[in-house]
Amino acid sequence: MAEPTTPDTEAGTEAGTEAGAESESIDLVGRFEAEQRIPEQMRSDVHLLGELLGRVLRESGSPELFEDVERLRIATIQAYTDETDGAFANAASIAESFSIQRADEVARAFTAYFHLVNTAEEHQRVRALREREIVARHEDGADSIGAAFRQLTDEVGPDVAMDRLQSLKFHPVFTAHPTEARRRAVSDSIRRLAGLLDEHDEALGGTARQRNERSMLEEIDTLWRTAPLRAEKPSPVDEVRSIMAVFDETLYTTIPAVYRKVDDVLQGEKAGDAAPIVRPFVRLGTWVGGDRDGNPFVTASVTKQAAGIASEHALLGLERTAARVGRGLTLDASTTPPSPELRALWHRLRAADEAAGAEVAKRSPNEPHRRVLLLLARRIAATRTRDADLAYADPDQLLADLTVVQQSLIAAGAVRQAYGQLQEFIWQVQTFGFHLAELEVRQHSAIHREVLAELDEGTSTGEQPSELAEEALQVVRAIAQIQRRYGPRAAGRYIVSFTQSAEDLVNVHRLAAAAIGPNETAPVLDVIPLFETFADLQAAPGILAEVVQHPEFAARLDATGRRMEVMLGYSDSSKDVGPVAATLALYEAQRKISAWAQDNDIELTLFHGRGGALGRGGGPANSAILAQPPHSVDGRFKLTEQGEVIFARYGGRDIAMRHIDQVAAAVLLASAPSTEERNEDAAARYADVAATMDLSSRERFFSLVKAEGFAPWFATVTPMEEVGLLALGSRPARRGLSVESLEDLRAIPWVFSWTQARMNLAGWFGLGTALESVGDEQRLVAAYREWPLFHTLIDNVAMGLAKADTRIARHYLALGDRDDLAALVREEMALTRSWVIRIAGGGELLAGKPVLQRAVKMRSPYVDALSLLQLRALRALREAPEGAPADPDLQRLLLLSVSGVAAGLQNTG
Repeated sequence: MAEPTTPDTEAGTEAGTEAGAESESIDLVGRFEAEQRIPEQMRSDVHLLGELLGRVLRESGSPELFEDVERLRIATIQAYTDETDGAFANAASIAESFSIQRADEVARAFTAYFHLVNTAEEHQRVRALREREIVARHEDGADSIGAAFRQLTDEVGPDVAMDRLQSLKFHPVFTAHPTEARRRAVSDSIRRLAGLLDEHDEALGGTARQRNERSMLEEIDTLWRTAPLRAEKPSPVDEVRSIMAVFDETLYTTIPAVYRKVDDVLQGEKAGDAAPIVRPFVRLGTWVGGDRDGNPFVTASVTKQAAGIASEHALLGLERTAARVGRGLTLDASTTPPSPELRALWHRLRAADEAAGAEVAKRSPNEPHRRVLLLLARRIAATRTRDADLAYADPDQLLADLTVVQQSLIAAGAVRQAYGQLQEFIWQVQTFGFHLAELEVRQHSAIHREVLAELDEGTSTGEQPSELAEEALQVVRAIAQIQRRYGPRAAGRYIVSFTQSAEDLVNVHRLAAAAIGPNETAPVLDVIPLFETFADLQAAPGILAEVVQHPEFAARLDATGRRMEVMLGYSDSSKDVGPVAATLALYEAQRKISAWAQDNDIELTLFHGRGGALGRGGGPANSAILAQPPHSVDGRFKLTEQGEVIFARYGGRDIAMRHIDQVAAAVLLASAPSTEERNEDAAARYADVAATMDLSSRERFFSLVKAEGFAPWFATVTPMEEVGLLALGSRPARRGLSVESLEDLRAIPWVFSWTQARMNLAGWFGLGTALESVGDEQRLVAAYREWPLFHTLIDNVAMGLAKADTRIARHYLALGDRDDLAALVREEMALTRSWVIRIAGGGELLAGKPVLQRAVKMRSPYVDALSLLQLRALRALREAPEGAPADPDLQRLLLLSVSGVAAGLQNTG
């Protein structure tokens, strides 16, 4: 028998046990990280940032916060790696054991950790891109514009390939849809941390490394102390200013850098010494401040403010660039004589701005090109401040003056200066004009019908227009005013949501006529139909054929060289019939609309209303482009970029350049004969598979969403109602109806809620049944290999399912009292997962995409921790007595967890 244990030996045993447990935990975490095969530099970054966060939690958090965070972290890793019920129950019990205040802090800690991991991962992507640049020099990757151009040249010949390159158009449209869960202050802090990681790579040691890590510690401490949730919803003007930050910090310099890179690749050693081959192919659009569909806070006044803010930023950028380029053109007239046209331009500029002209002449006595650029900067400033004596009327006048400077430099032999920074300045003017982004207005067709009916009645009764009608008229007047101030490119696209007839489009011109009157000049309007539901997509070709016969549309086609835009809605079509049927319906609609445009000699641009999440058309844009029907792209691609996607794709220079390069390359290749033939042949070969999948997936989807009581059940088993409390954006989550009806629920909260519940149901439900209905595994594997649309669908669903978690989803489903609906979801989820793995191969989800698989697996246990905290809060809120006010502490915990899960999954709506 063992001797009695003395107090001293007992204490020693406890210490030894704790040390053993800690060692075991360290081994568990180490094994987990090793299994993900994280690149060494990224692993080092994650460890550094994690250690600094741990220090902040110890110093700035409440007592033992760090220890509680570690307990939950290790428990969720354990549960993720061995998948036993006991391990999961242990993790859940730890989350339940915290006080509400401690759970709040733990949720904030995990969210901060995700922000740091995301920053490290993005930095690794940037590091890899830069290393590739160093190795490749003037060569380009397989999915770049340079490679696409070479392939196109091989297929269609150099002349046709060059024509297509020079007519290429990529038109991203930024929207204010509320899918960015982070506060702007948090995003700013993350951006500063990214800069410090850059410096960390350069800081070789000693005091430089110490200063860098001290700055990181300060920034992480600031991030921890910053309130993670917005106190109130941003206004539309706030949203405009957020988008401006992306322009100022990234896009203004990145887009011309893309043009430069492409020209370098295509021209090789001649680049910079000869006129550029590439023409500006990026055009920015924006709905921010113009999208009033269901957003009562976007008014005509807001639209005018949005245009003014954008113009201010564009003109400030151009003014500073003109001054900077001008200061660098210190070319003496004896070595670089000015052309007669440049001398004439100088005299005109000096006569118009005598005092400044005298000062510039004094400072640059024999530097004619420098003098002109410095006075051009003055004219741009005058345009911004609306000085009528000096202001440019439009950007074409500025481009004409810059062309005079460039041609003078070329004539004098200074070609490097002509095609260097000056060329990039010219590209900026061509890309951004004086307006920065083309402001688009969107409104629901039902509003137009209601307003016109009221105006027709008012004409006979003499009643004054209602507030709704007056606002609709003011919008048209605002467009006219913006065009007068900033030019026709600044505004003029008017998108009609839920277009269901040609009359819905004609109504916009009727509204414009009522707003402007017979004696005033109407604004130039390009009225764009938005086809969203399954029925509307099917009716689209007939509606288009009818509307182009209308006089206003026929006249606009003539004025534009028979150009026309048609917008397709991914979000509502998916919510309408499910993701599988919507994908197939969108493809078929594009095929028919493109054929109609070809038959009628119309240059069609299809505008893709895609979101960031899979249920809203998300996923890699380049692979989606290459899966489109023949002639549906033809060198032109326009899409919406929303919420967190804007900052993920355009928030940093290197990644923005890579994204634009990849998308533009796909746009070029989409019209290559090989691409069009592959898509057309595959669609015909697998038409029977598509028909079976369409019908069976719709039936399965309807069996869920059309089940009696589905809407309130959905609101119970997901945080749908609570998501509406998040101050994400200015637009309401619903158009007005209660959760008794899904018809009026916006697609964003529909997708966001399923994502938070760790099911991602909006992106896959019905696919398993569709594949089971086809049944022929060998044929489906062949379809995955040969049919780009099907391949993209399977890959996107694999990503969505990889981010889902079956065990956690079961706990959300258990919040409701409908075992039949819960069983339906679980069965379809298992069936879909099984089929996707069998079709894609590799034995597990994302087996063929190791980098993406690593990113998902690395985050999953930490997302699980936040999901357990969210479940705890949601369960308590659901169990509260009916009619009792919601516990504000529980609501806050829920919202913190929502923000954290969004950061962890890098996905909201």
